[in-house]
Amino acid sequence: MASAQRDYYDILAVPRTATVDEIKKAYRRLARQYHPDLHSGPKKAQMEQKFKELNEAHEVLGDPETRKKYDRYGHRWQEGEAYERARQQAGSGAGADMGPEFAFGGEQDFGDIFETIFGRGSRTGSGSAFRGFTTPGEDLETGVELTLREVLTGVSRRIRLAEKVPCQACGGTGDQRGRPCTTCGGTGGQTEHRTIEVKIPAGVQDGTRVRVAGKGATGRNGGKRGDLYLRVHIKPDRVFRREGADLHVTLPVWSWEAALGAEVLAPTLADPVRVKVPPGSRADSKLRLKGKGLPTAAGGRGDLFYTLQIVMPTSLTDEDRKLYEQLGRARHPDPRADLLLQAGHS
Repeated sequence: MASAQRDYYDILAVPRTATVDEIKKAYRRLARQYHPDLHSGPKKAQMEQKFKELNEAHEVLGDPETRKKYDRYGHRWQEGEAYERARQQAGSGAGADMGPEFAFGGEQDFGDIFETIFGRGSRTGSGSAFRGFTTPGEDLETGVELTLREVLTGVSRRIRLAEKVPCQACGGTGDQRGRPCTTCGGTGGQTEHRTIEVKIPAGVQDGTRVRVAGKGATGRNGGKRGDLYLRVHIKPDRVFRREGADLHVTLPVWSWEAALGAEVLAPTLADPVRVKVPPGSRADSKLRLKGKGLPTAAGGRGDLFYTLQIVMPTSLTDEDRKLYEQLGRARHPDPRADLLLQAGHS
């Protein structure tokens, strides 16, 4: 048995009287708390589920029109809306008796309601009543892969979709004069392909769903199209490692650059920049560029961190060797003294 869906207001932790701004603020606060990139291990999968619920709740309650429908019909607001149109259209027919209006507070089986009103034929498409009313198209979902640079700037993508549309030969009933339709094989539908261009905003998070309104499946009898949802996957990058909105890069420097200090050219997701390596820098120390990371849900930007990796020449010239020998003859503290002491060697 399927478990009941959580109430969207409970997911966002807001009252049913919350304003649009309060819903937006609650979403941004919880998005930072539950974002999967901020968690690891078994907890990451749990946060992915919470983040998915959070986005779904925000998509519905953040839109005033869909919020009205959700408040009236609950989680099955799309079916409830279709039922209401069917009830009104069937009620306008001569002698039609619709009976009492149904309450939509709970999770209702609208398929059974259709049968009650129109009879069994309404679900199969063979009844004339079913052909008469409009129903919205189904929502479609597809995956899309983005690079970190595309996340930084936003991107337009051409998406190829396959959708099932009503068969024109039989009007979507699957029946022709009492026999299965020869065009669709009795299924009532045919598969069509179309390509659309969608704009994906900057700062989208990995694993989230981007809603493209009105680009889903075609509705029946003039019903409006459903929505298209793009499930975003951000491809790993060879240079930049992502942690939330922050970016991390391993930056190699020569030993003398770390010792004496230097200004070196370093990569960003846009153009390369020059960063100052302080004198006496140690391996694994970090340099921070504020605001050079990815866009955040709150409208700001993350930071870019460089982790210093001290490298040595793979081969030495005679001049290099003389300089290192001269350096080796100078007096320096033993860098292994603390290590030996901690190991119990006096």
